[in-house]
Amino acid sequence: MTSKIVKVLWAGRLSYTAGLRLQKILFTQHHENLGKDTSNTLVLVEHNPVYTVGIRDKSYTMQDIEKLKGLGAEFFRTNRGGLITFHGPGQLVAYPILNLKQFKSSVKWYVCQIEKMIIRLCAEYGINGKTSSNTGVWVNDKKICAIGIHGSRYITTHGLALNCNTDLSWFNHIVPCGIEGKGVTSISKELHTNVTIQDVLPLFQNAFQDQFECSLIECSPEESSELLGNASNLWNHNACL
Repeated sequence: MTSKIVKVLWAGRLSYTAGLRLQKILFTQHHENLGKDTSNTLVLVEHNPVYTVGIRDKSYTMQDIEKLKGLGAEFFRTNRGGLITFHGPGQLVAYPILNLKQFKSSVKWYVCQIEKMIIRLCAEYGINGKTSSNTGVWVNDKKICAIGIHGSRYITTHGLALNCNTDLSWFNHIVPCGIEGKGVTSISKELHTNVTIQDVLPLFQNAFQDQFECSLIECSPEESSELLGNASNLWNHNACL
């Protein structure tokens, strides 16, 4: 059986606006090339500071939003699942833009695979990651990886955020993922040493390949340049997938 192909795109530091636009471009490509494995893309990115809320979160007023923006972060409402979270430097954000029909036509299965992948990655560092009744991966009662996805006709957007050496004080201003009494942690905090995104990337990609039974191939420099150029050139601050 031929292994499924997933292109991997390391986008570097990217604004959240550009990240949304990039996902939209890749989502559209899926519908123009349905049935082709090469449409599947794993986007890996580090965002500038931003707070995002999911589709179910209607609780944030303009006053709340302005307060968060006053900290030096952007604020976006998105159509992903989950409640409020933070993205920023030191956090590896992954957007798998996949046609689940080429894997398994189940969003529940997909989320479960992401959780298993991150637990596997944590184990590589000797960290005991676990699932709970709340989506994501946890170390005791602290979340190390948040998951919030969207699926349309089995094409996935949004994804996961893994804290590598994130400044966790950004989370002090919100109730992360809307779950009272829980905290956040990072790989660096758990190991008491600095572990960067670049340190984690190779292990992350290996874990992704194994968990999703696929082969990752790097986007060509030309394709990467075109995708990132198109994503960065459209500054629509109301952009939503």
